[in-house]
Amino acid sequence: MASEIHKDDVGTRFSITIKDDGSLVNISGVDGGSVHQISFRKPSDTIVERNATLQDYGISGVMFYDSVAGDLDEAGVYKLQAKVIIPSGTYYTDIYTFKVHSNI
Repeated sequence: MASEIHKDDVGTRFSITIKDDGSLVNISGVDGGSVHQISFRKPSDTIVERNATLQDYGISGVMFYDSVAGDLDEAGVYKLQAKVIIPSGTYYTDIYTFKVHSNI
């Protein structure tokens, strides 16, 4: 059975790979002013911005966020987009959609 995301799930991991023209971007951002953020648009149009954690110190271009209480508090279709600001530039990912299902 395929995994589904449900309303009020906690610990759901959202993993994003940052690419530029198909190539992985080193998002390590060695300076303190770097931004690694994932924005969620809830079904009610509320936007929630969360700081992401770098995987492999960002060298692989991968960052992730694990949901906490209140993140997935609405059933319906969500949108997600990541943003990275590092010395070499600012990167936005495509906008992804996912469904959060109601519980019984």
